[in-house]
Amino acid sequence: MTLQDSFSLAWRTVKSNKLRTGITVAIIAFGIMALIGIITAISAMNQSLKENFSFMGANAFSIRYKELNARMGGPRNDDITKVKKGQKEKKSNLDKVIRLEESTYFKEHYGFNRAQVSIYRRGNGNNELHYQNKKTNPQITMWGGDENYLAVNGYQIDAGRNLNNVDLQSGRNVCLIGSNVAAKLFPNSPEKSVDKVILVGGKPYRVIGLLKSKGSSAMMRQDDMILTSINNLRQYQNNASYNIGVMVNNVAELDPAIGESIEQMRKARRLIPSEADNFVVDKSDKFADMFIGFLAGISGAAGAIGMITLIGAAIGLMNIMLVAVNERTREVGLIKAIGGRKKDVRRQFLFESILISVLGAVFGIILGVLVGNIFSLVLHTGFVIPWMWVVIGIVICSVVGLAAGIYPAMKAASLNPINALRYE
Repeated sequence: MTLQDSFSLAWRTVKSNKLRTGITVAIIAFGIMALIGIITAISAMNQSLKENFSFMGANAFSIRYKELNARMGGPRNDDITKVKKGQKEKKSNLDKVIRLEESTYFKEHYGFNRAQVSIYRRGNGNNELHYQNKKTNPQITMWGGDENYLAVNGYQIDAGRNLNNVDLQSGRNVCLIGSNVAAKLFPNSPEKSVDKVILVGGKPYRVIGLLKSKGSSAMMRQDDMILTSINNLRQYQNNASYNIGVMVNNVAELDPAIGESIEQMRKARRLIPSEADNFVVDKSDKFADMFIGFLAGISGAAGAIGMITLIGAAIGLMNIMLVAVNERTREVGLIKAIGGRKKDVRRQFLFESILISVLGAVFGIILGVLVGNIFSLVLHTGFVIPWMWVVIGIVICSVVGLAAGIYPAMKAASLNPINALRYE
């Protein structure tokens, strides 16, 4: 019996036992679906995080007085201080906010190859904005910035203008609004929001500009924002730290620009050489990497869950193949009686086991990709197919089918043909 004959006979047997094959394929398919579905969803989330957290662009970085308090288990980021050799921490310098004077000093003295520098700070993140009888949800973040805030943070103006010197120096009540804010307050024609007066916390602000949409995710609401000048924000909230954003001309200049920024920031903070830095420099993709690292742990857990399911499926497949050996004892005796060898019988049962397992993998992968891409629709990312895990899933299922079929195949091959023919 040739290899092709064994495979053809195995395929016909698999097709003829539709109920048994269907149940076994379903068990394996659900295991693979869980694995591929979770991996696909995580891939979609990774893509969304890359798009939404890289809000400053690949050629930009920011300076703040301490690490963002984003913790996914393990030690807090702001509890970890990197101290260079020969430097020491000074307690009076720890958790010391960056003052406006220090930020202004940095902006005036930082001269790296025409880099743009922006001073900005975050205000209240739970603002409710009103225009006539319309209002937004109480989740609008207010920012105070300067003329470079939009460029450094990757925003573009859709209508109206940017903050000018008069706005910055006078601190008058003018603002630029995000696209989500405009859609809530001016649903019919967001572009007509320019020159309208809206209420922010009960205070009137004239809208001077509408920002283009940057997109949002569950973790970043970049269009739910309102921008005013630093001096305006200081009138109402004057106890927060200032952030500094820097954008260089290209990615190749990023590392030397960061090096010079650290030197200038130490001067602004009046640190002596023996003292450690009491500020941090964050690249634009740092936060995406932080959360993607967290999602990698979820991927490992998903893999463990999928493997446990597949182990259960392998046990089920082995039991079904053993039942098939008992039911087809006379068939095995007939094959041996007409000249079939042990390896022919063994090969046929192994082919059956692998075929059932691979069929389960195919259906499971298709279902897993479809289920996982529901997250792509929610997060507005492209259709995601984790090709590496697709290949891994097929290989794993083939191994599972082979492992589950070895013992039943050996049992069938060892049957005595005379006893097998007399079996009822």
